[in-house]
Amino acid sequence: MLAIKDLCVRLEDEKKEILKGVNLTIKPGEVHAVMGPNGSGKSTMSYVLSGKSGYEVTAGSVALKGTNILEMEPEQRAALGLFLAFQYPIEIPGVGNMTFLRTALNSQRKFRNESELNAAEFLKLVRDQAKLLNIDTEMLKRPVNVGFSGGEKKRNEILQMAMLEPSMCVLDETDSGLDVDAMKIVAKGVNGLRNRNRSFLVITHYQRLLNHIVPDVVHIMADGKIIRSGTAELALEVETNGYANFKEIA
Repeated sequence: MLAIKDLCVRLEDEKKEILKGVNLTIKPGEVHAVMGPNGSGKSTMSYVLSGKSGYEVTAGSVALKGTNILEMEPEQRAALGLFLAFQYPIEIPGVGNMTFLRTALNSQRKFRNESELNAAEFLKLVRDQAKLLNIDTEMLKRPVNVGFSGGEKKRNEILQMAMLEPSMCVLDETDSGLDVDAMKIVAKGVNGLRNRNRSFLVITHYQRLLNHIVPDVVHIMADGKIIRSGTAELALEVETNGYANFKEIA
């Protein structure tokens, strides 16, 4: 599904190297978690995958479903099946949540040569998905993320993911700022989307999220590289001992 090989990235403005040879392969249906201390390069990796500006790829490659995406625009990557849930979802004043979702969904369907959903079809679909995430209809009528709590913003992103049905989902610290109840709701939404044709890359500082979204593989990132990989037990080791030992290995 996703193959990252020897990826090296630096900030365009500062010429500071952030990623120093990242290698990561995620097969269809797998859930991988990446953990690491602040400054290790976790979020930078997610930004580079999505095509965010401000980063320069100096070496390596990234393939999604066998297609090199590094030269693609962000919207092309999204149309190919990549979805990024941000740590801090942005607000879009003046753009209604329903309008945003329908426009995004129909743009994706058009790319896949599928017929666009009419208003009635879309309304039924979005209401069904929103109900699973405890999102009420009033929230759907508001501008995107405007006035939303942290938990509402995260649930809204999972709703977007459910509607767009991407094949590669990248969750950048989705648990940030969530209380226990909100985290369970978000995790339930993610787990409901897991299938053999959809993969997940879950970026997090803490093991607690992985109690609810159980990964197939856990990776530890430090100093711009993945330095160790293992089972879910590896996350428990981090929870007990912290990252100090892994930094020494790096």
